[in-house]
Amino acid sequence: MGWLRSGLFWRTFLLLSILTTVSMASWIGMISTIQRGAKVEQTAQLVISVVTITHAALTHSAPELRRELLFELVSNEGIRIFTLEDSDVVDPPPDNPLMPEIAKIVREKLGADTQFSSSVNGVAGFWISFNIDDDKYWLMLERERLSGLTGVQWLGWASVVGVLSLLGAALISSLVNLPLARLTAAARDIAIGRRPAPLPEKGSKEIIEANRSFNQMVEDLQQVESDRAVILAGISHDLRTPLARMQLELEMAQLGAEAREGMQSDIAQMDAIIGQFLDYAKPTEAATFVPIDISGLLEDAARAAERMPGVKVTTDIEQDVLVSGNATDLRRVINNLIENARRYGQTPGAGVTEIDISCRIKPTGMGKRAAIEVQDHGPGVPDDQIEQLLKPFTRMDSARGQANGAGLGLAIVERVVSRHNAELHVSNREGGGLKIQILMPLAE
Repeated sequence: MGWLRSGLFWRTFLLLSILTTVSMASWIGMISTIQRGAKVEQTAQLVISVVTITHAALTHSAPELRRELLFELVSNEGIRIFTLEDSDVVDPPPDNPLMPEIAKIVREKLGADTQFSSSVNGVAGFWISFNIDDDKYWLMLERERLSGLTGVQWLGWASVVGVLSLLGAALISSLVNLPLARLTAAARDIAIGRRPAPLPEKGSKEIIEANRSFNQMVEDLQQVESDRAVILAGISHDLRTPLARMQLELEMAQLGAEAREGMQSDIAQMDAIIGQFLDYAKPTEAATFVPIDISGLLEDAARAAERMPGVKVTTDIEQDVLVSGNATDLRRVINNLIENARRYGQTPGAGVTEIDISCRIKPTGMGKRAAIEVQDHGPGVPDDQIEQLLKPFTRMDSARGQANGAGLGLAIVERVVSRHNAELHVSNREGGGLKIQILMPLAE
């Protein structure tokens, strides 16, 4: 029953095919049953009529005209008359399931001694015996006059009807599933941050209402995105302007070095938190996607990380790996991963943070993809708490050490990665530390 879990088109197609096959079989069985009696009666009456008419014609015709009469019967009616001899080589009646019933009806009319044969003296046909006074004769009809559709003909017609039924089932399945396929494709576009084309508002009443509601939802989402962008711009301006003023007043204030550094750290932390909120809420537009040299972005990020105090970076980056995406968003993802490793992944007992950055093209179940990995050698995270890392406003302080921030670093990464139609995998590294892998589709 695996096909029941396959696509809706195939499920509909197979169900319609099964229904058509069962219906055809039922109709053929019913027609065969109904026609059996009629076919038997029709064939028997034909044989009786031909024998009776031939008998009457030969009996009442003048002896000198019988030769011409026999010639006329052969030429025009396909009926041949032969004298029945005891030495005739007679084969059994035709092997037909209707023959016993036909023979029974004919013998009731023509006499119980009426014989039937499929071949007499090597001549094939439909042979019936009859008597004129004391003389016995054979009457031969061409077998085609009594035969119906053969098994091959039935098979041929059933094949034609079956193929037409399957084509009809495929057409009906396509028409039924086309609106759903369009809706699925449009929903997939929204999931990756792309605005879909409006769905056609035509068809049945239910399809029109569903497509109209979906189109309205897309418009509402677009308006929400637009309003959110305006709100975020206002928040950024309204919050960062007082922070800049506080920073200026702090520089001019007569404070001790320790107090000044503490307040500057608080202001920087507040500014960073605001930046994280804005980055998390900022939409990723698929329309801005272009081929990006992810190898170059990783190398730039690695060089910048090496300049950080207490950070040691090891790289294994394949050159000229191109992916489709937004360069700004992908750079933010890489920087967030490196910053997360720097904050939480210090190597125990080493006094430095070791970060491994790699990028390779790897075959996957969905084709070749760019496999980007960022690993640290820190304490790692308990396996049962890894999923919590990707949730907004979550910091695994108990496992990774206390640090500043709003807990949006990996949530931003997960959000951007999903908008790029990529996969994010978080796991503990063998030997200790956290391993984050991103599988991105290659640029076409």
